[in-house]
Amino acid sequence: MPRCWRERTVILISSLAPTARNDGPFATLENSVLKMFKFFKKNKETSDKNETKQVGVVSKLVSGLKNTHSVLVDGIKEIFSGKREIDQKTLEELEVKLLTSDVGVAVTKQIIEQLKIKLKHEKNIEYEAVLDTIKSELENILEPCNKPLIISKDIRPFVVLLVGVNGSGKTTTIGKLAKKLLDNSYKIMLAAGDTFRAAAIEQLKIWGERNNIIVVAQKQGSDSAAVIYDALQAAKSRDIDVLIADTAGRLHTHHGFMDELKKVKRILQKIDSSAPHEVLLVLDATIGQNALNQVKQFNDVIGVTGICITKLDGTAKGGVIFAIAQETKIPIRFIGIGESIDDLKPFDAKEFVAALFCEETCHIEE
Repeated sequence: MPRCWRERTVILISSLAPTARNDGPFATLENSVLKMFKFFKKNKETSDKNETKQVGVVSKLVSGLKNTHSVLVDGIKEIFSGKREIDQKTLEELEVKLLTSDVGVAVTKQIIEQLKIKLKHEKNIEYEAVLDTIKSELENILEPCNKPLIISKDIRPFVVLLVGVNGSGKTTTIGKLAKKLLDNSYKIMLAAGDTFRAAAIEQLKIWGERNNIIVVAQKQGSDSAAVIYDALQAAKSRDIDVLIADTAGRLHTHHGFMDELKKVKRILQKIDSSAPHEVLLVLDATIGQNALNQVKQFNDVIGVTGICITKLDGTAKGGVIFAIAQETKIPIRFIGIGESIDDLKPFDAKEFVAALFCEETCHIEE
């Protein structure tokens, strides 16, 4: 309703005699109009809150990637500082910069090849065109991995098995993921399968108490596979939607621990031949290229179906995400850019690249 109409309607109703306003159709009309105004006001307030929240999320992503931005994007800018066009020598400098930014050999080669093709046809390329080419190639590399975690309604309980090395943020990620799913009305159960660390068991119990989530746990040193087996049986009997199971943090080179992962999978399949339905590998971005080695090792042992890359806010080695995507094509489900619950973000390839090349004050279009 246009503002001028609204004001005239209110004036008209307000100017009526008290007896006319309080009785009959005029009272009904006034109440209807006032309700309509409240409805529009409430919708506008909700819209404003959602917009503010979205701006905050995007700003947080830009801020969380600032260290990687500094090494990769600012490094590229330095190469082209004072240059309007590039030549073969500049390409060589760019190649070195990409290699030292943890994006990997294969990614670097792909970007340089594309720029060489452009240079061959156009002889000289302006800086803006170079930047657009790099952004486009990086987005194309990430796109095949741009697949969110989907909890199938046809599978109950849907079993999510988290794996990763000590210190990757695995147990913390479980708590954040559980809270997100809980907020989306899923019935959640946690299995404290990291029986190697007493702290991991206690941490999960705390997450459970805070969010009123059942946690199946045994004492430190118990058989991890047995704990997760008991949890799956309990989840089935309690009609749980999602069972999230922790596993002992292990070095990917430790064969005994890796064999234990195989055992966990075998035990689960005695109850449900399709379990686990998601094997989520949690990676610490601060270890750079070593994260790629972890993906390959864990994938060979248990078959990784999704990846969560944590601690991107605390490292300049976030470029490794491109190497992982290029060489494995495994879906990247989540990224971690901070300590709070909301800092575990579903991965979006286009948004990630835009934020990486964005300055702190820039705007990312949805």
